[in-house]
Amino acid sequence: MSNILLVTSSPRGAASHSTAVATALAERLAAQTGATITRRDVAADPVPHLDGAFLTGEAAAIGRSDALIAEVFAADTIIIASAMVNFAPASTLKAWFDNLLRQGKTFRYSERGAEGLVTGKTAYIVTASGGIYADGPQKVADFQLPYLRHLLEFMGIVDVETIAVEGVAFGPAQAEQSVAAALARVDTIAAGRPLAA
Repeated sequence: MSNILLVTSSPRGAASHSTAVATALAERLAAQTGATITRRDVAADPVPHLDGAFLTGEAAAIGRSDALIAEVFAADTIIIASAMVNFAPASTLKAWFDNLLRQGKTFRYSERGAEGLVTGKTAYIVTASGGIYADGPQKVADFQLPYLRHLLEFMGIVDVETIAVEGVAFGPAQAEQSVAAALARVDTIAAGRPLAA
């Protein structure tokens, strides 16, 4: 049976736009495909940031990293909900990635350079931001989506689609409109996924 890994990172909990849209996507895809959903909320249950124990190979730190890596390899689909914090992902989401990116586990170096080892998966990134970053003068200040895409591709996940909830700081009407547009995108994505045999 296929598995969806849903990673949420907003400190706003149930009020989070990125979490709501990503959860809707996971549940729609699970209903369409019969997949199970593994949930990891790095805001409610933070992954420790890298420290000396990790860098020196302490068993507990490496074991935790191994478990997170195993979750990723066990998933066919990875859905990441990322709320922009100061133009970038939350530090808790970065910590999750820092625990995943290990040479020989999720990537390796060869004569051709870095090679991702996490292949054959589809990823969706759901971002939420107070401002508008997809286009316009603020696009250069988006250190969230390009960074997340790069990390996934570095690990070998190149089938990546994105959903943005933008401009939520411009008032309730704009937030509602942005969420509605994102959920419409969820419907489009889910409609394109066949039912499990």
